[in-house]
Amino acid sequence: MESNNQIKDNFSTSADAQQPIKNVVIVHGAFADASGWEAVHNILKNDGYTVTLVQNPLTSLEDDVAATERALEKQDGPVVLVGHSWGGSVITQAGVSNKVAALVYVAAFAPEIGETTLELITSEAPAPENGILPPNDKGFIYYDKEKFHTGFAADLSNEKADFMYASQGPIAAKAFTAPLTAAAWKTKPSYAIVATEDKSINPSLERTMYKRAGAVVTEISGSHVLFISKPEEVAAVIETAAKAGK
Repeated sequence: MESNNQIKDNFSTSADAQQPIKNVVIVHGAFADASGWEAVHNILKNDGYTVTLVQNPLTSLEDDVAATERALEKQDGPVVLVGHSWGGSVITQAGVSNKVAALVYVAAFAPEIGETTLELITSEAPAPENGILPPNDKGFIYYDKEKFHTGFAADLSNEKADFMYASQGPIAAKAFTAPLTAAAWKTKPSYAIVATEDKSINPSLERTMYKRAGAVVTEISGSHVLFISKPEEVAAVIETAAKAGK
């Protein structure tokens, strides 16, 4: 039986993976939307990449995977598929598409087949600053206003964090409890960023998940939204994944 690394090596020699990768699809996480990725988008665009930003409905794992699949279907060649936070669970399932040449996890969940995001969330004690609230009576989860800045966006200004809180996208609780039926990191090259000052996902959990996935790991000092505070460093990892697929 082939190991994960052997499977990934075989995949890297496929026809799609030998093409220059110039397409990047980015999947945002919960309590946010795609607009936070504007600076990364601009860097990648200036470097010659075509960037598509998925707007997750955040209503279920299936709905978010479907939104990502629609974006992948539009691409005219191999893709680097990027996921942040909850978006990591989405790309883990959607990334089995033959359009996807590599995965990039940015302070993101990377579940195993049959595993739920909630199981990962509860596998380690949360930071005191973590503000993920219990589901409301409509079955949606919000991030606590009093903890949003310190727990979600500590390295951003008060004004920026306040705006992000006001525009946060709540997520359906059922998204976190849905078991994954595929794990693209088993067959696709994976890259991952640990946000070393993350208070929403424990950095030690990020390291554990990424080690299991066999990912190439980069550690960057930053909050859960380091793609906003450190866009150059995040874009550099995405470009590394794209260049490695040539």
